[in-house]
Amino acid sequence: MPEKVIIKGAGMRIILLVMVTLSSLLSLETSEKLFECTEIFKERKSELLVELERIDEQKQALDALKVATEELLKKRETQITQKEEGVDKKLADIAQKEESVKTMLSKNEDVLKQIKDTKMNNITQTFSKMKASAAAAILSSMDINESVSILHSLQPKTVGEILTKMDAKKASEITASLNK
Repeated sequence: MPEKVIIKGAGMRIILLVMVTLSSLLSLETSEKLFECTEIFKERKSELLVELERIDEQKQALDALKVATEELLKKRETQITQKEEGVDKKLADIAQKEESVKTMLSKNEDVLKQIKDTKMNNITQTFSKMKASAAAAILSSMDINESVSILHSLQPKTVGEILTKMDAKKASEITASLNK
């Protein structure tokens, strides 16, 4: 019986030894699979790090472009503002000059009117001092509009005396113009 126990003990040992060997082989196989997975993860990690670095470079380039664009935009806005101010200043100068020209025109028109009035007064005085026959001869040879203008400035009695001394046809034309 002790032999059976020894055989059983030896069988147990062999079985135990086979089991230990099998478990070692299984753990080696599992360890190799873990090693392969770790290698794959390391490769993927390095790929991801390269991709992350590329994305970071692109982000930096984009930020630099954004800053440059904003600076350019500010510069353009400043230039536009300066040009608008220049245009506004020129418009103000033009408006001021236009007002100055209008004022000068008004003054010139007033002076011209005064000159015309003075001339007309002188002409009126001259014709009112003339004899009716001399005034009629002069007015008959003048343009109708000028004759009418002069006769408008004279006293009605004087106009009547001058018209009676004129040719009837010319006197009727001037009288028709006087009524307009």
